[in-house]
Amino acid sequence: MKQSEIRNFCIIAHIDHGKSTLADRLLEITGTVEKRKMTTQVLDTMELEQERGITIKLQPARMTYKGHTLNLIDTPGHVDFAYEVSRSLAAVEGCILLVDATQGVQAQTLANLYMAMEHGLEVIPVLNKIDLPAADVASRTKELVQLLGCAEDEIISVSGKTGENVETLLDAVIEKVPAPTGDESSDPRALIFDSFYDDYQGVVAYVRLVDGVLKKGQTLHMMATDTDSTITELGHISPARIADAEITTGQIGFVVTGMKDIAGCRVGDTMTLKGAQVESLAGYKEAIPMLYAGIFPKDGGDVSELRDAMEKLQLSDSSLTVEPDQSNALGIGFRVGLLGMLHLEIVQERLLRESGVDVIVTTPSVRYRVAKRDGKEIVIKGPLDLPEPTHVEQVYEPWAKVDIVVPTDYVGAVMTLVQDRKGIYTTTEYLDQTRALLHYEMALSAVIVDFYDALKTVSSGYGSMSYETIDERPADVVRMDILVAEEPVEALSTLVYREEAHAVGKRIIKTLKEEIPRQMFVIKLQATVGGAIVAGDRISAMRKDVTSGLYGGDVTRKRKLLDKQKKGKKRMAAQGAGRVEIPSSAYLKVLKR
Repeated sequence: MKQSEIRNFCIIAHIDHGKSTLADRLLEITGTVEKRKMTTQVLDTMELEQERGITIKLQPARMTYKGHTLNLIDTPGHVDFAYEVSRSLAAVEGCILLVDATQGVQAQTLANLYMAMEHGLEVIPVLNKIDLPAADVASRTKELVQLLGCAEDEIISVSGKTGENVETLLDAVIEKVPAPTGDESSDPRALIFDSFYDDYQGVVAYVRLVDGVLKKGQTLHMMATDTDSTITELGHISPARIADAEITTGQIGFVVTGMKDIAGCRVGDTMTLKGAQVESLAGYKEAIPMLYAGIFPKDGGDVSELRDAMEKLQLSDSSLTVEPDQSNALGIGFRVGLLGMLHLEIVQERLLRESGVDVIVTTPSVRYRVAKRDGKEIVIKGPLDLPEPTHVEQVYEPWAKVDIVVPTDYVGAVMTLVQDRKGIYTTTEYLDQTRALLHYEMALSAVIVDFYDALKTVSSGYGSMSYETIDERPADVVRMDILVAEEPVEALSTLVYREEAHAVGKRIIKTLKEEIPRQMFVIKLQATVGGAIVAGDRISAMRKDVTSGLYGGDVTRKRKLLDKQKKGKKRMAAQGAGRVEIPSSAYLKVLKR
């Protein structure tokens, strides 16, 4: 196919603005998926995506319409999966910026738009959900005109649910998105924008072919990892994988590399042929982890099983960074870098579902830079890495620029929330008369753990946010250890601000008290900072009525049995220390604060 007849584009939007539903209509109207085989959110192939109703992974699909080949990439909307969006944008020439006609421009709409502009893409503004009674097309059109500086007639109003005006959108994609301009006669160069592991075929890469032609049976060369392998199969995704004889310049497709070594095929690498003399493509900026957590096999389980599961997961989720870790209590595991709390939840769930590995996750923390008294500097990724207070000169923590979009009625409540988190106000912009865009600077640790949930609560669900890290600033941070039955639980150790140690300790102890089942002996719960107890409580013992068999008689008989029971409980408490089973629900609740 000629390059002039190819269009590569993706759909970007805030979470829940209808990207996957619009993708369904595009597939249906172009006849890519038969009507009888249509399901809702066809491109959300992961069980987890269908259950939660969110897109987690980018997903390509090829369509044919009016003599043109349209390569679509559906992307996630949640801030934790922004890296999937940036990778998709690098593989296409244009994008559909989707805005919900009932909610208007949200924080992630802006973040994704700026990303598309950085990549120099053609942006097609689209209003979705015009079939809803609450849709306000006129106001939302003005909002988009103000944001993009485009003309009103350039904005296309569609309904992804009913299919209204979707054909007009397809025409606009053909008309406005530029065709690829690769060199068809040169040696092939393909950008790997996604990959996953297949138990039968090895590593499968999703590629955008920039120059040349790739054919089955050729010997591949990966430029960054310097590895070779033979193409056992290639083709396009529509949305199932369909084998072809070749992939031509400008197309998006899949390549079965046959590699068994997962490390050989990296996202962002340039794929070419063995012996070809070509320059590598720009690739991607490495994803910078926002927080770190320890992941260990449950009950000291099989570490090699967890390692294999992690490698497979890392192949399909390139924003995940993994390094070995060891803990006295939990054994050998991994220190994992993630983009947010939802990302952590998804990783834990995918490990269980896709590889059957049940894990314990330690309390997440952001990375801190520690200047020591001896003049050395170290970066710590977890509470157990923090040196003794006597060796620490200063701790520096990352700060983020936070953009919050909220109806004007809730501005006061949001400002109070951010002040409680010690955020610094910068400016306010008004998107229209009813909605404001607030700019703040906040400590990353205050943003990442549960700020999004708190924002949704104070704004009755209308608030939205996006953030990016800016710099590092001094912080008075200490390590808080949690003792259960007088034994420290490493997985629950956490880094807190000194002034908040008592409040955070109290909250964790309260959660544990609710979650840990009662035993036959008293369980002490304590939160300590540098050996000093800052919060404490106890779980009372279950009591068996040892005097039920007595009837009347001398009270000393009763006393003797009760004293014997008391001594037994004391002995059990001494033996039971360290043997208290903490349910995984308790870990999760502590993580979520």
